[in-house]
Amino acid sequence: MTDESSFDLILRGGRVICPASGIDGMKDVGVRDGAIAAIEDHILASSANEVVDVSGKLVLPGLIDTHAHVYQYVSGRFGLNADMVGVHSGVTTVVDQGGPSCMTLPGFRHFVVEPAKTRVVAFLSAYVVGGLEGHYYPQLYSPEGVDVAATVAAAKANRDIVRGIKAHAEIGGFARWGIRVIEMAAEIGRKADLPVYVHFGQLWGLPESGANGEDADTIVERVIPLLKPGDVLAHPFTRHPGGFVNREGQVHRVIKAALDRGLKVDVGHGSHFSYRLARTALDAGIVPNTLGADMHGYNTRVPPPPGTPKEHPDEENHPFLGQARFSLTQAMSSMMALGLSLEQVVPMVTNNAAAMLGMASEIGALAVGRAADISVLHDERGRFRLHDNEKNEVVAERLLRPAFCLRAGRRFDADAPILPAAVAA
Repeated sequence: MTDESSFDLILRGGRVICPASGIDGMKDVGVRDGAIAAIEDHILASSANEVVDVSGKLVLPGLIDTHAHVYQYVSGRFGLNADMVGVHSGVTTVVDQGGPSCMTLPGFRHFVVEPAKTRVVAFLSAYVVGGLEGHYYPQLYSPEGVDVAATVAAAKANRDIVRGIKAHAEIGGFARWGIRVIEMAAEIGRKADLPVYVHFGQLWGLPESGANGEDADTIVERVIPLLKPGDVLAHPFTRHPGGFVNREGQVHRVIKAALDRGLKVDVGHGSHFSYRLARTALDAGIVPNTLGADMHGYNTRVPPPPGTPKEHPDEENHPFLGQARFSLTQAMSSMMALGLSLEQVVPMVTNNAAAMLGMASEIGALAVGRAADISVLHDERGRFRLHDNEKNEVVAERLLRPAFCLRAGRRFDADAPILPAAVAA
């Protein structure tokens, strides 16, 4: 039993699910001084300054989005506001995938990490320029644009916010430079002792000279041998060439062996996601470890900030365009609509994600003494339409939507303008 000392807040009567702590049941959660002070079947209401009734809702460890783009302004249309993607979408930790580089990391720390109410960490770009709008400027992403020593040094000097390395294995880069950039990224990961998160699926488009003899279907098989256990294969369900599913509609044979060797898979949902290809991969036994939403300014239709140049003339035909509004909880709902259970999906955005970041002792769990990073979700039942960027639709019988979150005990309502509304089927 808890003592009778005052709690700042009690979350009362929700279904508390914490895979790391082995908790799944109706519980009360008491918060004091920004930390979790109690998780019990019942906590006296009189022992708290405030009681919030969360009955009928899910109470989870603070959600972790393992694939975000939040280097706002610096990464052009890609960069969203960290708190819009984070605490105002019910997410307490976001991982910027490849926005900052060894050159731009100080700015990322000062202008994004430090002012954000959300916990923000990053996978450092393998490229010196970082995550600019590479689909317009692919020439910046050649092997000459990678500085192994400088990137390793930056990663080691900023362990608090650099949790991995971001690289791209896609046909546009291979057609220009072959596999050398990926070899260098893998070297950075080994020397920095950090996981490498590898994007699969066409990204930058082919050069004018064409594919130069490269075959997108060979990329996965050539890249995986370079990687080490703990490295992350991203976009398993991509609709673009060069992903887990080859042109014959089969999952590459090397994927299962890679997972058996300790490599991990992140959904990286965003505009790459295909329900059709997800069904193929899931049926082949490829269940992702983590679930990044991969929201950015192209696939969420966020109005550009004042002073931003007019949109590129071919924007309406750009392959990134897709969801008008999106969220991590919508991505969770997508996975459940494909047949995964809630109990399978919750670890993807909590303890599995924390392990990917090497932060399992800090985040991803509800436990007494831990920071009160808690996400409270609506768990709606009915028939809801979800769609992907191939214009495929699925009907979900369960829809998760964020209600609010606590970040170190401070409440933030889920009021981000990018949050989607439920669409009945």
